[in-house]
Amino acid sequence: MQKIEHIGIAVKDLKASNILFEKLLGIPSYKEEEVASEGVKTSFFMQGPNKIELLEATKEDSPIAKFIAKKGEGVHHIAFAVDDIVAEITRLKAEGFVVLNEIPKKGADNKLVAFLHPKGTNGTLIELCQEAPTVAE
Repeated sequence: MQKIEHIGIAVKDLKASNILFEKLLGIPSYKEEEVASEGVKTSFFMQGPNKIELLEATKEDSPIAKFIAKKGEGVHHIAFAVDDIVAEITRLKAEGFVVLNEIPKKGADNKLVAFLHPKGTNGTLIELCQEAPTVAE
């Protein structure tokens, strides 16, 4: 693992949360994106080398909606940047971690992602992120 790629925060209202984080950080969001397959709309802030991802549910049965219903708004996950997500999944499975999706999927911000079950990581959902390969035209 290279570094913390971002911290994901579950929010009920992305528009209101964007305003709050713009005031807090003194900068605007640099990107908003919907990931329909996950039922989420995201907004990203970059402050120096640190990235924050705000996540709002777009479907009542999405993971973010379920998280907010159970725990309320707040830190949802910590994402780590990796060079080779497939190799990292293999390594972590061999170490005994439970991988929630063994085949990386497309996430927000041009990333391939996979998650580790929080029961094996002291209650914290861990996301692995790798830059998605660019497709030659």
